[in-house]
Amino acid sequence: MTSSTLPRLTVWNEYRHELENPKVSVHYPDGIHSVIADGLRRHGFESVQTATLDQPEHGLTDEVLNNTDVLLWWGHKAHGDVSDAVAAKVVARVLNGMGLIVLHSGHFSKPFKTLMGTGCDLKWREVGEKERLWVVNPAHPVAQGVGEFIELEHEEMYGEHFDIPAPDELVFVSWFAGGEVFRSGCTFTRGSGKIFYFRPGHETFPTYHNPQIQQVIANAARWAMPTASAPRSFGHRPQPLETLPLEKL
Repeated sequence: MTSSTLPRLTVWNEYRHELENPKVSVHYPDGIHSVIADGLRRHGFESVQTATLDQPEHGLTDEVLNNTDVLLWWGHKAHGDVSDAVAAKVVARVLNGMGLIVLHSGHFSKPFKTLMGTGCDLKWREVGEKERLWVVNPAHPVAQGVGEFIELEHEEMYGEHFDIPAPDELVFVSWFAGGEVFRSGCTFTRGSGKIFYFRPGHETFPTYHNPQIQQVIANAARWAMPTASAPRSFGHRPQPLETLPLEKL
């Protein structure tokens, strides 16, 4: 992406729960992806497209991925239905600079688990308890404009231990009414790509309609944009940069 090019975002969603469960479709009649995409557009992103699991190649063709600066990923019940080939293409694009925003239960997605190199497991409880996300890194770009905390009246609980590598930066920590805490906003760098994991977003609650949640997602998309960096160069280099002494050739 160059400075004269609009940021290109793709919001990926399984889009299974919304078609099968009235408790989900009441909040997301056109899909979770549509609400997230609309929120991004309200925050000034003009080039936002969506893709879903049951499209050909899960909507993530080479053309789509090669023209995506930041991919946002929501998945839950069908991680195993994502083809290994498509997951590998997503990982390769991240390593080459595409940003990745992983939402809620996307922690178990194939791309995220591959990029983390761990099981990414956690504790969970679904009773609709209060979640308070505390900003623990107020200077971070992802936290800008959010305030001291975000309070969600009803959410699914995620609890530690969260089986991920130590994050590069921790932006949010969640507290739940049942007493658990969770690292709910984490950044990582893999290759040339930036990754942000953001915990809230259980499908039976209207979390993605919350203005503060939409603000965080928009902030994360801006933060994760590819930046100009040194080229990634590997393999045998037969020609030295300097002239070597004859006996070393």
